Amino acid sequence: MTKDIVQYKGYYARVQYDCKERVLYGKIEGIDDLVTFESDSAKTIDRSFREAVDDYLRTCKSIGKSPERLFSGVFNVRISPELHKALTARAFQDGDKLNGAVEKAIRLYLAS
Repeated sequence: MTKDIVQYKGYYARVQYDCKERVLYGKIEGIDDLVTFESDSAKTIDRSFREAVDDYLRTCKSIGKSPERLFSGVFNVRISPELHKALTARAFQDGDKLNGAVEKAIRLYLAS
């Protein structure tokens, strides 16, 4: 994790600095809802982020909305038709489905 990313309860945000306003700020990434936070101190920016996440979760609960989650486990990948064909053939030969082959490849990539 890079030094400018905060995380809490499965939510992530990149902390940025506004030179003009002299504040640190950010927003939760990967969700459609807009959840922002800011602080004028590096010592309190993490707390501001956590408070924003907790407030978001409380607000969702109070209005009966399910809070958005960053990762559903479903995503689209664009690859060349040739690679798609070769991966599908290899998965078939190995007795896998395409999704299983992609998951294996991603696990190998992350393990290296």
